[in-house]
Amino acid sequence: MQPPISRDRFFSDARSRLAGNRFAVATPTKRALTRAGRRTPGDNARLATTVPAMSTPTSSVSLTRFLIEEQHADRINPDLRLLIEVVARACKTIAVAVGKGALGGVLGDAGTGNVQGEAQKKLDVIANDVLLEANAWGGHLAACASEEMDDPFPIPDAYPRGNYLLLFDPLDGSSNIDVNVSVGTIFSVLVCPGDAACVDTQSFLQPGTAQVAAGYCIYGPSTMLVLTIGHGTHAFTLDREQGSFVLTRREMRIPEETKEFAINMSNQRHWEAPMQDYVRDLLAGKEGPRGKDFNMRWIASMVADVHRILTRGGIFIYPWDRKLGSADPLADAHPTKRGKLRLMYEANPMAMLVEQAGGAATNGRSRILEVAPEHLHQRLPVFLGSKSEVEAATTYHLAHDAAAREALAEA
Repeated sequence: MQPPISRDRFFSDARSRLAGNRFAVATPTKRALTRAGRRTPGDNARLATTVPAMSTPTSSVSLTRFLIEEQHADRINPDLRLLIEVVARACKTIAVAVGKGALGGVLGDAGTGNVQGEAQKKLDVIANDVLLEANAWGGHLAACASEEMDDPFPIPDAYPRGNYLLLFDPLDGSSNIDVNVSVGTIFSVLVCPGDAACVDTQSFLQPGTAQVAAGYCIYGPSTMLVLTIGHGTHAFTLDREQGSFVLTRREMRIPEETKEFAINMSNQRHWEAPMQDYVRDLLAGKEGPRGKDFNMRWIASMVADVHRILTRGGIFIYPWDRKLGSADPLADAHPTKRGKLRLMYEANPMAMLVEQAGGAATNGRSRILEVAPEHLHQRLPVFLGSKSEVEAATTYHLAHDAAAREALAEA
């Protein structure tokens, strides 16, 4: 009797057999090919149909290659290309930390709060530090601004400075980390308007139309980077074996029509009248004024919800509600009390991505990318996604405002 084979030997032999047979193809036997020492016409026909023809291999397009091609087409300059690659490398580092979960000891609260007074998760702090450190010494940036920090972070004097400003939400949807739901990093790139050595908060207060690049990285079943540099929206998937992002969807397009909406219905009682009317009509289905049945989807992670919309359409809504502290959405409230989502870190980059994919993005009344920022951490309502549905939701609000003005004029 032969001695038992060890576990390591068993798997080693199995891998060897697999490698040896990986590219094997079925071929006719020697006997079939040699009748009286020669092949017959029938043998040649069988050989031709059994052995597949060689096909020209198709090469994948990495993020680096994509950006270099965009640079050759004069749609991006070398500094911006390198800056995007640095952000992508930082996202890969964050993806590793997110992927470890409880094994990496990164779950749970950090015991600190951000500028908005929200409790920070451990991964919020880790992701923020990764992005700051990765971008500090590259020479492409004048300063960074983060949702997690009160003020901008200028590039230290010890490092060279560039001509760009980077804004980011290091880990959007972080309240979902502990329950293993997809989260992500959102970023936006602006041109520094003045001296790179004299950057202040005012330097960042530019409308979304001034963005030269925007994107997000979603950490889910696969890690994906979705990017725009103003010429379409493109998706890259992280090849974990190669360690690089590979282009998997060029020119993403959002369907103009949709039957899906994403909203937190638990806040319905706090919404303003036109928002109540709009959702009531959606829920009325085919028998209602919209004439079709809608489905609702809500992940409570903006990156995940927007990624679904970029993939198959829909509308994402985070409207104004009375919990924000003012009685009227049109009242002159503090910029940080006008909505839930942040203009500079979330709304602007997502609006650019959605518009570049053929969608639309408004605050319920006007185009998000044209909102003039007044505060680094300004908030606002967000309606984005399939163009016709965003226009419909916006129309409800504008019609309500017009009716209110007429009623006031007649009073």
